[in-house]
Amino acid sequence: APYYVFKDAGAEVTLASPKGGQPPLDPSSDADDAQTEATKRFKGDDAAQKELANTKVLSDVSADGYDAIFYPGGHGPLWDLAEDKASINLIETFAASDRPVGAVCHAPAVFKHTKGTDDKPLVSGKTVTGFTNTEEEAVGLTDVVPFLVEDMLKSNGGTYKKRPINSCRFSKISPTVRNLCAVGNLNRDQSAKDQTNEHSRRRRDRQNRHPCHRTTARAGAHANRTGPGFF
Repeated sequence: APYYVFKDAGAEVTLASPKGGQPPLDPSSDADDAQTEATKRFKGDDAAQKELANTKVLSDVSADGYDAIFYPGGHGPLWDLAEDKASINLIETFAASDRPVGAVCHAPAVFKHTKGTDDKPLVSGKTVTGFTNTEEEAVGLTDVVPFLVEDMLKSNGGTYKKRPINSCRFSKISPTVRNLCAVGNLNRDQSAKDQTNEHSRRRRDRQNRHPCHRTTARAGAHANRTGPGFF
């Protein structure tokens, strides 16, 4: 639940999803053994729950005046946000204006169709990471998901940095490995806390450079949980 890393750092967070309203939740993400202190805090936060129940329609979101965009993990982005034209446009707009773009776990799926200003895939030539093929095999969904995040990032020209395990869903399989991959302002990481801390730092730096800049964070939602975030 990176939500509070942003909130506690003073960012204003707006939740958005492709269809708006209450996004569907992956039942496995809501299982007792998947809970953390942060998710418990989120569930007990009436204001946060109200925001989640009333997410903005993603196509109504404008990048104007915002500092960054962030996509939490979950399988959902492989089906919706990876193909969502509004999401693609927002990512490309943020990247073109040198604002941070972040994605964790399965969320790098959102880079499937995104392009840079040179018309090459946005991840081309960048060091990237994400949910691995071996992790997908471990959960038995290799033949279920529409594409594999690792394969897609490689085919788009990214230099894939494989990690032993991600910290989103598999802390019981092996120890959490923290390793933030940041190339320019494009971030792909498996540790949501590390990445959101980095986003918060960059947001503060941007605010110091542009004191009149609006400091609101927008977090979108995909089919599993709250999804992209815009700061």
